[in-house]
Amino acid sequence: MAKDIQARKAEPVARIDAKGLFYRELNARLREAVWNGTRRIELRNVYGQRYIGTDLDRPVEIEIFGTPGNDLGAFMDGPRIIVHGNAQDGCGNTMNNGEIIVHGHAGDIIGLSARGGKIFVREDVGYRAGIHMKEYQDKKPVLVIGGTAQDFLGEYMAGGILILLGLNLKEGEPHRANFIGTGMHGGVIYLSGTVADFQLGKEVGVAQLEEKDYQVLRKFVGEFAVHFGYDAGEILKRNFTKLFPLWLRPYGRLYAY
Repeated sequence: MAKDIQARKAEPVARIDAKGLFYRELNARLREAVWNGTRRIELRNVYGQRYIGTDLDRPVEIEIFGTPGNDLGAFMDGPRIIVHGNAQDGCGNTMNNGEIIVHGHAGDIIGLSARGGKIFVREDVGYRAGIHMKEYQDKKPVLVIGGTAQDFLGEYMAGGILILLGLNLKEGEPHRANFIGTGMHGGVIYLSGTVADFQLGKEVGVAQLEEKDYQVLRKFVGEFAVHFGYDAGEILKRNFTKLFPLWLRPYGRLYAY
């Protein structure tokens, strides 16, 4: 991973000043740079322009300085986006492949319907993080959150891996989310920190971690630590809880088929 980062740093950089640009113009300039073969792009003075990186499918690294708007990286299939700031709602919406790294907080419905790729958030996220994430065979999205989350974390999850670390919580301070895993029917959630039974959706069960679970955590917590300068070993010393779906069709009785 370190070699990959060094190789990317050696690429020439195209810089775009987003100050005062309407989101359509900014995205047009970004796409033009990508189609011209640019492998590294810096966007400066980003103030809420939405749809950045949407539907891009080439191996480009985009560094954003500022606050990108909604649907950052939506339908993305390969790029790597690094946000030096916070992200708004819908980050990684239906992402197919690639990586989004947020050096701050993120808003609601991050990872909505993601079907691949990885999202790392250093701080907290809003409501319904990971809603309807899905997987197919070896295609499996990953969402790692360094802080805590609001209600309906992992709602209707159909697949993927969601890791909530709670690194900014005080000792004994519980996570904020209620209705965790409501409607969950696939995938897995790993929680570090205090969560009471009443905070969990009735569709999830709680299990002790096995060696295969620790392998997953070592991999993705390790990547999180590299991105944000943490000690992965210290994080992995924390106690983790595994949440899994109790049923594959939790609402099957509501349908006539």
